[in-house]
Amino acid sequence: MSFTYTVWFAIFGLLIGHAPGAVVGAVIGFIFDNLRHSQRKQATPEAGGYVGPLFTLLGAVAKSDGRVSEAEIAVAERLMTRMKLGIEQRKQAVASFNVGKQPEFDATRTIAELRNWVGMRRDHAFPVLDVVIETVLAEGNPGPEKMSILRQLAFALRVSDMELMALMAMKGYAWSTGSGQSSHGRAWNTGSGYVPPQRTPQGPDPYAVLGIDRNADERAIKRAYRKLISEHHPDRLGDLPDDMRKRAESRASEINAAYDRVKEARGFK
Repeated sequence: MSFTYTVWFAIFGLLIGHAPGAVVGAVIGFIFDNLRHSQRKQATPEAGGYVGPLFTLLGAVAKSDGRVSEAEIAVAERLMTRMKLGIEQRKQAVASFNVGKQPEFDATRTIAELRNWVGMRRDHAFPVLDVVIETVLAEGNPGPEKMSILRQLAFALRVSDMELMALMAMKGYAWSTGSGQSSHGRAWNTGSGYVPPQRTPQGPDPYAVLGIDRNADERAIKRAYRKLISEHHPDRLGDLPDDMRKRAESRASEINAAYDRVKEARGFK
């Protein structure tokens, strides 16, 4: 904990009120230092604090449609390997996954734990969502039960529907309104599902990746791009494992590629 405010307020108090002023100033400064320390602690996720609740939620997602498939188990196992979990952490992950897949398990508390771990770090929210999306899509087109948990998590992590749509688009999926057309920029219909869109050789729909409407002007496009690339930049992820950093790098590449495609199509720099 830093005592910068404590020292400066003490000096200021000494100048205007001698010894008593220094004491009062030091007390006031200490309050500010303590408040700043608490805010920083809240903003920085605890290293490894996501393993338990994350794998519990993955178990809940896998079981939400009534059965846990081999594909969903394989996703969890690959994730443990990519995260380079130690023996004890792997045991914790397996135990947590088994807790989440119990019948009638309520994911609300686990989602709250993940929200508390993420805190105000939106750049940490996206890698967590990315991992859960991988389980949601393990069997292809997900049912409403899986999507309900995913959207509940996104809401808790302060990620909008449009931002979640962009994450899904990066994986080659788009929200279907039931009319055979994607609903970019429109409200989601909980009775619909994700379906693979028609992909071009260049990749997924760049407008969906950027989370913008096709009629957006140049200024809105550039603003959306700057916001996205800032939130997804891997250099901001701190002590997250390599797997999550690689996910962020992949998303950053997708965002840059989408922006380049839009710029080329629109003819601006």
